[in-house]
Amino acid sequence: MKLYIADGNPHCIKVLAALDLTGVKCDIETVSHEEKVVPHLSHPVLPVLLLPGGQHLFSPNSICQYLFDVSGQAATDATNQWLEWEATHLQPAVLQSLHMVALQGKRAEAAAVMKEPLNWLEQNLSKKNTPFLIAEAVSVADVVLWAALYPLISDSGFDAGELRTVHGWFDRVGDLAACQTAAHKVLHGKGVEALKTFLQKHPVTHHRDSPTNNTEAEDAEHVMTVEEIEEAAQVWSAGLKGSPASTERKHPILPQEGKRNVLLTSALPYVNNVPHLGNIIGCVLSADVFARYGRLRGWNLLFVCGTDEYGTATENKAREEGLTPQEICDKYHAIHAAIYQWFQIDFDFFGRTTTERQTEIAQDIFWRLHERDFLLEDTVEQLRCESCQRFLADRFVEGECPHCRYPEARGDQCDKCGRLINAVELRNPQCKVCKQTPVIRSSKHLFLNLPKLEDELEQWLNKSTSAGDWTGNAKHITRSWLRDGLKPRCITRDLQWGTPVPHEDFKEKVFYVWFDAPIGYLSITANYTDQWEKWWKNPQQVELYNFMAKDNVPFHSVVFPCSLLGAQDNYTLVNHLIATEYLNYEDTKFSKSRGVGVFGDMAKDTGIPSDVWRFYLLYLRPEGQDSAFSWSDMALKNNSELLNNLGNFINRAGMFVSKFFDGHVPEMLLNEDDKRLIAQVCWELKQYIQLLDKVRIRDALKCILNISRHGNQYIQVNEPWKKIKGGDGDRQRAGTVTGVSVNVACLLSAVLEPYMPTVSHTIREQLQAPPTCAGAMLQAAGTFICTLPAGHRIGTVSPLFQKLENEQIEALRKRFGGQQPEEESVKAKTPSSSSAAVETKPSAGAAQDASLNVNADPERAKQLTALVTEQGIKVRGLKTQKAEKSIIDEEVKKLLELKKQLSLAEGKNPEPAAQKGKKK
Repeated sequence: MKLYIADGNPHCIKVLAALDLTGVKCDIETVSHEEKVVPHLSHPVLPVLLLPGGQHLFSPNSICQYLFDVSGQAATDATNQWLEWEATHLQPAVLQSLHMVALQGKRAEAAAVMKEPLNWLEQNLSKKNTPFLIAEAVSVADVVLWAALYPLISDSGFDAGELRTVHGWFDRVGDLAACQTAAHKVLHGKGVEALKTFLQKHPVTHHRDSPTNNTEAEDAEHVMTVEEIEEAAQVWSAGLKGSPASTERKHPILPQEGKRNVLLTSALPYVNNVPHLGNIIGCVLSADVFARYGRLRGWNLLFVCGTDEYGTATENKAREEGLTPQEICDKYHAIHAAIYQWFQIDFDFFGRTTTERQTEIAQDIFWRLHERDFLLEDTVEQLRCESCQRFLADRFVEGECPHCRYPEARGDQCDKCGRLINAVELRNPQCKVCKQTPVIRSSKHLFLNLPKLEDELEQWLNKSTSAGDWTGNAKHITRSWLRDGLKPRCITRDLQWGTPVPHEDFKEKVFYVWFDAPIGYLSITANYTDQWEKWWKNPQQVELYNFMAKDNVPFHSVVFPCSLLGAQDNYTLVNHLIATEYLNYEDTKFSKSRGVGVFGDMAKDTGIPSDVWRFYLLYLRPEGQDSAFSWSDMALKNNSELLNNLGNFINRAGMFVSKFFDGHVPEMLLNEDDKRLIAQVCWELKQYIQLLDKVRIRDALKCILNISRHGNQYIQVNEPWKKIKGGDGDRQRAGTVTGVSVNVACLLSAVLEPYMPTVSHTIREQLQAPPTCAGAMLQAAGTFICTLPAGHRIGTVSPLFQKLENEQIEALRKRFGGQQPEEESVKAKTPSSSSAAVETKPSAGAAQDASLNVNADPERAKQLTALVTEQGIKVRGLKTQKAEKSIIDEEVKKLLELKKQLSLAEGKNPEPAAQKGKKK
């Protein structure tokens, strides 16, 4: 191994200290700041650890963690949480402070920036009975945090304040020879002066998590001009005068002249199953946030959705449960509606597709396509299951993809390579209902002539994608369909449960669900209002937003638009197509049958409020790439972002008013610090609006958390709890800080409304905020105004959030982690011997497991454990440094292969089904 470092790079202190402490053998080479050590990165980055296999680690924390791992000191949840806090909270503040000290000589301002993280560290350390962060001995967390703080705290001119516990811990870690040597090797005894070259080449960053889109440098520190600060303060002081009155929703909502008329849909959830968290965030929750935001902005907005109820899956589910298809639809429609109500999804109308309106509108579009010669007849070969006595719908046949050999490809599309498939092309096909091999039979069907509509579709797509907000994956998936050339698409099926085809020659058939289901948007709107055509045949006045997961894109961007274009009836087509990637569960996929993951009807039973579920799902919304739900991360975000950041600020602001000023907002005389805070908050509000206007929901949420961070820092610097005990000047200052803070809390109630509606309402109730405040501040480009003037009386203030304890989280992780199959449980209790295996005649899977246990290789497993750890750290480092997606994907592929080899070496079945009982 080889470690590359640079003089004067503060990140190198931690890796050198970790290397010395762990005793890992490694060469060290000092290079210049401009040295490009990692070939696949576009910019130089140091420190870098070159591993024996030729891979590079270039995240300082990952390098430290790797060194401790290979020395036998494995990571724990506690160390991981400290490392994440250091990377996301402490490090941005440290770098901003170092710039102030080393390049600007502003030590007092730097101390103010560091006050919040240092106080938080003080509070946490003071609760511990151990000399170090985790235990009696130094851990990787101690090294990383100490090294981050060393350049500042060791600077004689920097006043960190009276933080006795922090200073005691800092001195204990600093007494270690490894830490002293590392600091001297990097700084050469020159202190912060040694960092100037490094800091000049690395501009300071704003306190913000990196945005998902790199097209805008919005994570850069926004420097406030004097004019900007004064303007923000003047606007703020003007208050609510002349603000528009809030309007109640009156149904039916119809397009209005002179208004921005927004029609918003989320992909219709299929009725025969219970939606899991990934389904909820991909469609209805994302759409709900945008709908609530649009209403606050004063748009004339209609939000419709409903259950998609036709098709083979419903027929099959009905047969399983001994019900009719209509009865199964009635049952699951009610389940879906109850789940979305608990998650506070605020539809204007939630309907369904098994209605007379659906039949009427679908058949009308069919006849218009038929009359205009956009339909073809053809005889096709289909798979028929003789055991089930039915033709198999695409999603009820499974086999090996003819293109990429993926073994679980569906009859219409391969989820791995994304290619379209005709079911008869599948290798080794199986009926998903009875597992029998189907046979090929011929049947006459109708096709939508997509090639004939391709030119018109291209013209419309070019206009829509350039003028509207289409997500990158939506554009890419759509273009990939067009690149290969469109082919006729079958719109009929040999089924019974569906919208009947009205043509005499096809009266025994129904419409294929992907022709029929999107028409559900129209029929659901028609069931909401007889004047539905004012929304759906009015493209000049109406903007249409579609929300969905990426697998639904081609049917909304190609198939459905072609149906409407071919019908030639002035239909409203999608202007903004918003598609998410996938949300996974921990390190696997959601599976109802295996009991893996949280499904909509289970979230309520966890005891965690729906607003917290909404917050966390939106925090990790898979906008640019797949993301994964994690119980430990949910607890961390709840306890740090909601409890310690957002809730802490709002509660303190309100409590100061109640405790110090008898529940009345005090008089506010603004000085430069107050005006600067108001300008910072106003800037974050404008960013929030710009991002949400572009449907960047996750990034906009970070703006809310930034506002409360600014507020917490403002309170910590000004210490109103101390000044209230002083003379008249100090008491006046305490009043101003309290009044400004409680107004920031009121703004937070407004911007939280789309994300956490109950919490938003609770804040406004506690503050007795005027009903017009939210709409007033979210109009136009965004305006932060004084909505709670001096003398305003607030209500009773109480905490907004509760801590999620480790015991609670571990119990939930275990509960939703899946159950071992019964035969595996029995096998685990049975002595492992060849005679026992023969007598009990285990299933094929159990026999395979028994064979694997015999072939376990403990020594090989030990080697592979280290390799898995190494590769995992590398993947995390690549993601942190935003390497190219193809490079990340390749390294993830290697990680999965190593995990598979590790399972084999441990005597376990590497297939996913064998990991149902896996404990973390």
